[in-house]
Amino acid sequence: MNILQTIHGHDDLVRLTDGERKQLCGEIREFLVSHVAQTGGHLASNLGAVELTVAIETVYNTIQDRLVFDVGHQSYVHKLLTGRQADFGRLRQFGGIAGFPKPGESDADAFVAGHASSSVSIALGMARARTLLRKNYDVVALLGDGAATGGMIYEGLNDAAESREPLVIILNDNEMSIDRNVGGMAKHLYRLRTAKNYLGAKKRYRIALSRIPGGKAVYRITKKLKDRIKRFLLPTTIFENMGIQYLGPVNGHDLPGLISLLQTARDRKAPVLVHVVTKKGCGYAPAESEPARFHGIGKFDPATGSSLGGKKVTFSETFGKTLEALAEEDPRVCAITAAMPGGTGLLDFQKKYPQRTFDVGIAEEHAVSMAGGLAKQGMVPVVALYSTFLQRAYDQILQDIAMLKLHAVLAVDRAGLVGEDGETHHGVYDVAFLRHAPGMTVLAPASCTELSQMLTWAVKECDGPVAVRYPRGGDGTYTDSGWKAESGVVCHRTGRDGAILTHGTLVNNALAAADLLAEKGISTTVLRLTRLNPLPMAELAEALAGHRQLIITEEVFSGAGIAQQVSHGLREALPGCAVHCMDLGNEYVTHGSVAELYRKHGLDAQSMANTMEEVLKVEN
Repeated sequence: MNILQTIHGHDDLVRLTDGERKQLCGEIREFLVSHVAQTGGHLASNLGAVELTVAIETVYNTIQDRLVFDVGHQSYVHKLLTGRQADFGRLRQFGGIAGFPKPGESDADAFVAGHASSSVSIALGMARARTLLRKNYDVVALLGDGAATGGMIYEGLNDAAESREPLVIILNDNEMSIDRNVGGMAKHLYRLRTAKNYLGAKKRYRIALSRIPGGKAVYRITKKLKDRIKRFLLPTTIFENMGIQYLGPVNGHDLPGLISLLQTARDRKAPVLVHVVTKKGCGYAPAESEPARFHGIGKFDPATGSSLGGKKVTFSETFGKTLEALAEEDPRVCAITAAMPGGTGLLDFQKKYPQRTFDVGIAEEHAVSMAGGLAKQGMVPVVALYSTFLQRAYDQILQDIAMLKLHAVLAVDRAGLVGEDGETHHGVYDVAFLRHAPGMTVLAPASCTELSQMLTWAVKECDGPVAVRYPRGGDGTYTDSGWKAESGVVCHRTGRDGAILTHGTLVNNALAAADLLAEKGISTTVLRLTRLNPLPMAELAEALAGHRQLIITEEVFSGAGIAQQVSHGLREALPGCAVHCMDLGNEYVTHGSVAELYRKHGLDAQSMANTMEEVLKVEN
């Protein structure tokens, strides 16, 4: 009997026996491996959270109770248990279910969760709303994959303790974010994991006193002594000194024990932190041995764990190799990342220069401010962050880097559309907020070769803040570099009828659009900006001299790019040139392949060609 097929929600789970729930966990792991092998996705974190999620969905009815995920890629099991099994064939695909919690997808998804460390704050808001509106439901925050290394968690814990709102916070401790957790909190949790089981000692102590006449009174009298003994046995002060009750650590793969502990935590009717220890990738040998690779993986062979598809050099790998060479030349060069040395291409750099690699955990604000301190005292820090996570350090970019004109380099990975991770991960805002910073140079390579050249210039030649933004993956059809440090515009093709201006790898679509137009006898100029700030307006005006129609195409949220400033500048320099803008629009971009998203938002080659034809018809 396949138990998983019979599970559609909380009521179905409650009816199962312990043995049936154990069988269910095995079926879930088989289901995840077979399906993610076909679609790609976040596998290791979900395999590690199977028993924990089954326990949560058994104790709580997440259609009514509120389960708030932190780093929501651990939500696959939750989706399986809340009626979405049939949708997993299109996981993270265009038109299919998302790889993160999405309230529009199911009432069981309480909140969106693409970035880390916000769950306690969100859950506390829900708990306070429950009290103020006199509702009756439970609230749970589920932390995982290094979220506890982010400072916002402690802001939320501090306020939760003060509020005394009934709230259960589950720390899914697998010692990993994407790469292995680092920092003082990771060490503290390790001490908790390796200490003797305090809860067992506490239970035996209470039972012993209950058998003695007057034992309850003795228990109350000795509470202070008990607390001192507890702190000696298990250093829980970081949570309990805040006023948060601490339960654990507990084996995260002991399903009956988890259910019992979660019921205990729920019944406390106070802020409680439950510390659960799990193994990332549990139950699938390839993911257990390589949890970082299976954190987010493309299609693979489920029998061997081997990735499918060809291997090509990526922008991230090029960044890492170039930085290694620069560090070998200059001992001042150092690298900073936020829990992603693997994702940003820094693993080899980290091995070669461990003293000059700083993995700060999921703490982007700290990463950028620390870079300011390093730069102020003579180092050359290179901060490698995904665009979507760099958003969290906007204030630090302005206050701690740009204001003092410090020579810090921001390596902005995953700029533009990232595909299947969807709304929370597309890097479509950084052009706007980086260009806000006075004195910030912003570069946009279109090839790996160009990235290497720009990074070298940024480290060796630039004397102020500079950001180099580059996409996920590798080169497109355009691979030759025409970049020169003194220039901000590259002319790829000269035409007489109209012009397309773009930046980054979107030039591949612009060149393809020019080919389509050429088939219809339309001659198109294709220009690419390599420097987005400061904009090379004089150079651009010269390149566009004589053109009457210009289309600016950008892989950015509407109004978040360079189009407005270019249009304003050309109004004076080339008053006879009409400017038309194409971007992603003003709605959040969903998940799907980048090619599908280009088509949906009109940034594919055919859409660019169609737009050029339309504007030329109007002119004529």
